[in-house]
Amino acid sequence: MGTALAGQLARIAETAAFQRFVTTVILAAGVVVGLETYPTMVDRHGSLLDVLNDVILVIFVVEILIKLGAEGSRPLRYFTDPWNCFDFAIVAACLLPFDAQAITVLRLLRLLRVLRLLKALPKLQVLVGALLKSIPSMGYVSLLLMILFYLYAVAGVFLFRDNDPVHFQDLQVALLSLFRIVTLEDWTDIMYINMYGCDAYGYGDASRLACTAPEASPVLGIVFFVSFVLLGTMVILNLFIGVIMSGMEEAQAEQEREYLAAGVHTLDDELGHLEHELSQLHHRIAVLRKSVR
Repeated sequence: MGTALAGQLARIAETAAFQRFVTTVILAAGVVVGLETYPTMVDRHGSLLDVLNDVILVIFVVEILIKLGAEGSRPLRYFTDPWNCFDFAIVAACLLPFDAQAITVLRLLRLLRVLRLLKALPKLQVLVGALLKSIPSMGYVSLLLMILFYLYAVAGVFLFRDNDPVHFQDLQVALLSLFRIVTLEDWTDIMYINMYGCDAYGYGDASRLACTAPEASPVLGIVFFVSFVLLGTMVILNLFIGVIMSGMEEAQAEQEREYLAAGVHTLDDELGHLEHELSQLHHRIAVLRKSVR
C-alpha cells in the first residue's frame, strides 16, 4: 500500500499540470509580496494579504510533502537534489516563528519564495548553472581586472592628484573613480578635467572643490583614460561574457545528459528523430521506385 501511494504521489509530482500550478503559486507569491510594499494596500487589505500568504505557504508545504511521499520508504532521497534543498530551506525559513518586531524579516523571507522560479523554469536553471560553472574562471578574470584597476589607480594618483583631487585624491578614491569610468558613467568628464585642467573644466567653484593646482595634460589624459576604457570595458569585461557563454554551453550539455539519463527527450531530440525517420522513408521510396522500373 505504501509503494502504491508513493507511486501515485510521484505521478502527481511529475505531471505538467502540478508543475504549472506550483509555478502559478510562485508568481502569486511574488505579486502578494509586491503589494505589501504599498502602505495603503496593507492598511486596506492587510488581513487579506496575510490570508493569501498563509494559503501560499500551505500549498508549498503540501508540495514538499507530496515530493517527500513520492520517494516512498526513502524520503531522504528528496534532499539529494540541490534544488529540492533550496526549496525546503525557503519554505522552512517562512515557517519560523516571528513576533511583530521581526515582521520585516518575515517579509524578506517571503520575498525569497520568488526565487523558486529558478527551479520551476528549466531555462533559468541552465542560466544559474552556467553562472555557477563560470565562477572559477570568473575569479581569474576578476583578479586580472583588479590588477588593472590597481595599476591605473596608483598611476592616476601620481599623475592627476594635484589637478583633480576630487577623483584622484588617494588610492581608494581613485579606485572608485575608475569603477565609474569602467561603467562608462560620464567618464569623459573626468578625462576632460585632466585634459584641460580643473580651472577650465568641471570644477566650477574652484575654491570649494579644492582646485588649487590646475594642470592641463592633454596628451597624457587621452592616453590614460582611453587606454583604461579599452582595456577595462572593451576587453576584460567581454572576457566575462565569454566565460559565461562557455559555462552556459557546459550547463546545457549537462542538462541534456540528465534528460537522456532520465529518458526525457527534448524538442531537438524529437525533431532529429523525425528527420531520421523521414530520410529513411525517402530512401525506401527511392528503392521501391527503382524496383518497379
